[in-house]
Amino acid sequence: MAKGIMYIDGQRVPFDGEKNVLAVIRKAGIDMPTFCYYSELSVYGACRMCVVEDEKGKIDASCSMEPRDGMVIRTNTARLLKHRRMILELMLSSHCRDCTTCEKSGNCRLQDLALRFGVRHVRFQDTRPVYEKDHSSPAIVRDPNKCILCGDCVRVCEEMQGMSILNFAHRGSDLVVCPAFDRKLSETNCISCGQCAAACPTGAITIRDEIGKAWRELYDPKKRVVFQIAPAVRVAVGEAFGLEPGVNAIDKLVSALKMMGADEVYDTNFGADLTVMEESEEFLERLKKGGPFPMFTSCCPAWVKYVEEERPHFLKNISTCKSPMEMFAAVLKDQYAKKDAEDGRTTYHIAIMPCTAKKMEAKRPEFRHDGKPDVDLVLTTQEIITMIKESGIRFAELEGESPEMPFGMGTGAAVIFGTTGGVAEAVARRVVEDKSRNTLQAIQFSGIRGSETIRAVTLPVGDRALRIAVVHGLVNAQKLLDDIEAGREYFDLVEVMTCKTGCVGGAGQPYGLNPIKRQRAEGLYEADRTALIKRSERNPMVQRLLEGPIKGRTHELLHVHYQHPDKA
Repeated sequence: MAKGIMYIDGQRVPFDGEKNVLAVIRKAGIDMPTFCYYSELSVYGACRMCVVEDEKGKIDASCSMEPRDGMVIRTNTARLLKHRRMILELMLSSHCRDCTTCEKSGNCRLQDLALRFGVRHVRFQDTRPVYEKDHSSPAIVRDPNKCILCGDCVRVCEEMQGMSILNFAHRGSDLVVCPAFDRKLSETNCISCGQCAAACPTGAITIRDEIGKAWRELYDPKKRVVFQIAPAVRVAVGEAFGLEPGVNAIDKLVSALKMMGADEVYDTNFGADLTVMEESEEFLERLKKGGPFPMFTSCCPAWVKYVEEERPHFLKNISTCKSPMEMFAAVLKDQYAKKDAEDGRTTYHIAIMPCTAKKMEAKRPEFRHDGKPDVDLVLTTQEIITMIKESGIRFAELEGESPEMPFGMGTGAAVIFGTTGGVAEAVARRVVEDKSRNTLQAIQFSGIRGSETIRAVTLPVGDRALRIAVVHGLVNAQKLLDDIEAGREYFDLVEVMTCKTGCVGGAGQPYGLNPIKRQRAEGLYEADRTALIKRSERNPMVQRLLEGPIKGRTHELLHVHYQHPDKA
């Protein structure tokens, strides 16, 4: 990797391994504007906002320049300022400018940069046609009228998820980003992961907003509104209110929800412990019967959707366990049926999730009973943040309140579900025969944790050495599947998370790059370290449920069998 000294705006800046001049500029403390640069993707170099001027007056995009020892550049000259203002004006001229009512208002990079560079007047007429919005997806909304053609969504879908649902179509002034043949998202194999919405700098792709539905139910006296809070939400929600990433704010979130009108607030960790119990039993049963292997985890709905659409021959390998959200919801609706009949109210269940694909999962027919969904509504972390702000609640100043019993108790094994490797580690804690503290530490340091996109570990269970794989980022899962199919790899258990870093990096979370996601993951590991109970089988509330109210009905309530849509 290159090393040396650059001179940026007269400042002497050392560099060591930075992949481009843009990274060195930001290292120097300069906020260089960009639209199409996303550090976790390939360099595209289309927006030209990051241009710099060298000592000879040559202008070039810093994102596509390699740093060289002795290089002298300026980031802020009269020419560059004029250049950037012109780019912004041209973008705005072909951009829907209903900014005050846009879903991204206040969080739009085009809006921010237009304000920063003083673009107050647009001299050019918009000659582009008005495109129809695409509301067909259960998770995201696409509005081509707000697209600035940065290509971030195209590269995220291809490079991070390996799906290539979106691409550029047509040429010149007719250029547009859309699915092949201009189809609706619902007509494609989109898995609703939402990473395109997370990367989009404008309102061209946004998360489906269902805040209005939530408020209507909270205001309805005939409804008992019950929330569940996913593990990853607690370590990200506080970021919008001045707390550091990774701070566990679940108690503050419970208080906020109660102030907003929630009747009861529970913890999805309870559902995660149920998942560990059922998934580990299924895994042990497969070990006895000799397969089918590998057994894939089923917590991630985008992953399940991918297998259904693209690799249906692997459906037999996916665990029959419902996700923690759906397990919890099925139990809740089952246990509250009598309560609803007695007091004449209807339980309305809202799940707060880090993931846009959970919106899709909640609408699946498999998760309905008597024609009604087990999860009535899914709100992302971003949506609940908006609701808290709408309520005027000073979140950071709130006194905490714990989730309610009996569904408010979760173990350390449950809380780490929110990060890559957490599900596999929780199951490993359950199936290993030696339950000593040393064994739990050995699992922790086996390599099951980490940021590598594909990790493989071997753990002893009885007289057998289990091969376990952990993979995050769907494009990496595809590579692993190819190796398994080709016989190059063998595993007994594989955990798959569609989003990189797992649920802490879900598209419904506040925007953050890998360092922030790692802080969130560390917050979950800290919650595990301080948890009084480390293993799911030690959760007394889960044991009481399994041995009491749902005994003999666990398969009906907690399991599901997926099949290819054409055969459904």
